[in-house]
Amino acid sequence: MKVVSTNVFVGPNVWASFPVIRHVIDLGLLEEWPSARIGPEFIDDLIAALPGLAEHGCSYREPGGFIRRLREDEGTWLGHVLEHCAIEVQNVAGSDVTFGRTRGTGEPGQYNMVYEYRQRDVGLEAGKLAIRLLMHLLPQALKDQVDFEFDPEFDWNDELRSFVLRAQRKEFGPSTGSLVKAAQARDIPWIRLNEGSLVQFGHGKFQKRIQATITSETKHIAVEISCDKEDTHNLLNDLGLPVPQQRMVYSEREAIRAAERIGYPVVIKPLNANHGRGVSINLNTPAEVEAGFAEAKEHSKSRAILVESFITGFDHRMLVVNNKLVAVAKRVPGHVVGDGTHTIAELVDIVNQDPRRGIGHEKVLTKLELDTQANRLMANAGVTEATVLPAGEIFYLRSTANLSTGGTAIDLTDVVHPDNRDMAERAIMAVGLDVGGVDFLIDDITKSYKDIGGAIVEVNAAPGFRMHVAPSEGQPRDVAGRVIDMLFPAGQQTRIPIAAITGTNGKTTTSRMLAHIMKTSGKIVGMTSTDGVYVDGKLSVKGDMTGPKSAQIVLRDPAVDFAVMETARGGLVRSGLGYQRSNVAACLNVSADHLGLGGIDTVEELAVVKRVVVESATDTAVLNADDINCLKMADYADADTIFYVTTSPNHSLVKEHIKAGGKAIVLEKGMNGDMLTIYDNGLHIPVLWSHLIPATLEGKALFNVQNAMFAAAMAYSFGVDLDNIRHGLRTFDTSYFQAPGRMNVYDEHPFKVILDYGHNPAALGAMAELADRMEIKGRRLCVVSMPGDRRDQDVVDAAAALAGHFDHFICKADDRRRGRGHDEIPQMLRQALMQNGVDDTAITVIPDEVEAVNAGLGMAAPGDLLVIFGDDTTRCWKQIIYFNAPGDQPKPKGSSATRQPVASFEDMFDTDQTLIRDERGVRLARDISENAD
Repeated sequence: MKVVSTNVFVGPNVWASFPVIRHVIDLGLLEEWPSARIGPEFIDDLIAALPGLAEHGCSYREPGGFIRRLREDEGTWLGHVLEHCAIEVQNVAGSDVTFGRTRGTGEPGQYNMVYEYRQRDVGLEAGKLAIRLLMHLLPQALKDQVDFEFDPEFDWNDELRSFVLRAQRKEFGPSTGSLVKAAQARDIPWIRLNEGSLVQFGHGKFQKRIQATITSETKHIAVEISCDKEDTHNLLNDLGLPVPQQRMVYSEREAIRAAERIGYPVVIKPLNANHGRGVSINLNTPAEVEAGFAEAKEHSKSRAILVESFITGFDHRMLVVNNKLVAVAKRVPGHVVGDGTHTIAELVDIVNQDPRRGIGHEKVLTKLELDTQANRLMANAGVTEATVLPAGEIFYLRSTANLSTGGTAIDLTDVVHPDNRDMAERAIMAVGLDVGGVDFLIDDITKSYKDIGGAIVEVNAAPGFRMHVAPSEGQPRDVAGRVIDMLFPAGQQTRIPIAAITGTNGKTTTSRMLAHIMKTSGKIVGMTSTDGVYVDGKLSVKGDMTGPKSAQIVLRDPAVDFAVMETARGGLVRSGLGYQRSNVAACLNVSADHLGLGGIDTVEELAVVKRVVVESATDTAVLNADDINCLKMADYADADTIFYVTTSPNHSLVKEHIKAGGKAIVLEKGMNGDMLTIYDNGLHIPVLWSHLIPATLEGKALFNVQNAMFAAAMAYSFGVDLDNIRHGLRTFDTSYFQAPGRMNVYDEHPFKVILDYGHNPAALGAMAELADRMEIKGRRLCVVSMPGDRRDQDVVDAAAALAGHFDHFICKADDRRRGRGHDEIPQMLRQALMQNGVDDTAITVIPDEVEAVNAGLGMAAPGDLLVIFGDDTTRCWKQIIYFNAPGDQPKPKGSSATRQPVASFEDMFDTDQTLIRDERGVRLARDISENAD
């Protein structure tokens, strides 16, 4: 059994609407060995290793269902068994995951094995450990046959324990986890910002953050005060709140002197530690004070140590959120109760058998340990691990009552005395914490401290929630919910609107159009695209940024209040969506592109991948009614509204949709041209003539007419005013500044040049049709290539889409050959063009892109149209605008073209970056330099 490939999906994907891991696994000869055939001993050993498998329902949807699958008939295949083991290993570590799916890939012995995860590293390691377990449990006869590196020292119990401990360092702790669950219950999105407990709730400008139980609203000065025990003591003492006597000391001698002045017994603690570290209580002699001082020094971040009076009473944690007491827990140190029969060590084992106890924060209680502190307490009491305690005698193995060291908690929220409630609230308000814990010692919390005494021994910033959300006894309290409600009061927004755009062609232009409309409407837009991540129109990160990581960049930005997410096939196949849901999603079209890559071999399979984006929409799904693969997505959309886009006024389905009160945008024919028209619940709303949209080249670029229709439909779905939609479309053009590499027109030569990044047959065909519609006095020339990782058939189809539309072709290769030979792609294009009727004399092969572009520019005569399908569009645009500039080399001719020097963009701008003109008076876009290499 081996893992062929792995994908970690961070959001909705083709397998599930939540994060999952997919392993493509190859069973090898184990394909012939389903579970029952391996033998009952294998199954019994597996259940013994992971008893929780007995609760897995599997296809029977009831506990025990998976065990039935293991034993019935031949059993089930090991890919399916691995899926359940990977899930259960995570459950043992405290991750509540349940989803799994195993399906054949079509290759013999290979399976897509998919399972849910909560934390990436934990999920991946769970899969690896599950494989090792299954291989370890195989009978020796099978082990001898399989190709696997067995560990002769493999010990399952040790391996599982180590995994749980590592998982806990990766997973959220109980407090952070409870806050995340509370946010999820309130439909508030969250993003983990590091491997620890730093979490963002909400998106964009609505975000708030927490780190453990410190919030973005927690005042730094309040945390500083709470961390300085002397400052806290003095502040509370000055307000008349009950606190013990206290002295700060720097040496053992001073500690003993302070203890004698305060009066024994005393407590010694570090000035600035937490979780009870370094605290020694009930010290009655100078020797004990010396030992306590040494213990405190080990955990102190400064030289200062505190000595304070020992207050008797039970330890209570009183949690205050937003100036209100929300929970009280009586904390009892980890202990055992004698029965007159068992030793202390045996009693510890008995206590640890409680199913609620686990390793660290794995479960609601932590297992007891006979460690250094327990041994010290036993030595002080004159007992050992072998001592048998009398029946009913309690022996404390800890001096403090922290749950993380085996303590227990009893909820007393409903019975706390009002005076004690007020005292806790005043203490936290005095320190200034929005979330704070008061450690209060009192014999009976139901009685007032004014009557029976009691004292505040500590005030904590970042108090733990574990004792309140999962007490050992009493009612759990939704303290995390109170924190989330404080951060996001009722009615406050938590999400920025998200527009998601996918399709084969036109995604980037449509994304830019919509972003422009929203920016002119007053929004600060974060946009992902194949050019990069843009925030408020400024390039933030350059590159192809259409995957989940780029989406996270936008959603994390505190300035953004509207997101436009261009979402490409690659990111979806590799990692899924980078967000759980969008408000409005659009699929522009689905045609052959990148087929044969990532397990996607057909247009129909590609449509299933892109459908993930449409399925994410909650409000509106905008679909191309002229594309059957887009049209089919309506059956899978969960959005409240389907909004159709069609360039055909007589589209029968759309007409029926409109009659039923549905929404659509239709390109209607008129006396003066084509009108973008919205239909909405019986309303007929003319938007704009297509020829008035600069990006459409007076309506000739039909693909950009369609892109504008999608942008208008999406903006309308977000409630944008029609005047703002019109203004946005009329002020957006396809200059290199606004849409680099997307139908950029250059008119400053005696001939016209169009630069485009088209790289699939559909895109090339659309540009060919545009060339036909343009009024050209001379010839139509084309510089063309196809990416090397496309199928041979795609190259042939691209040539067929261009044949008959141009008078001369220059066939080139991209800089990155992607596994192809030096001139393999241009030669394939040449052969395919000739097969489609193009004369060989009308074809020139120049593999190098720079030379090919210069050759095309040199070949163009006045009145010609030159269409360049560029790979490195920045370099191509430089060549175009600097062609024949003063000082350049003579124009190259044909395939013997030589490289011309490419000028830098810096010379185009004044020092203050204002718009200038070059020597020829050519007007240049203001900030085009940000797209330069």
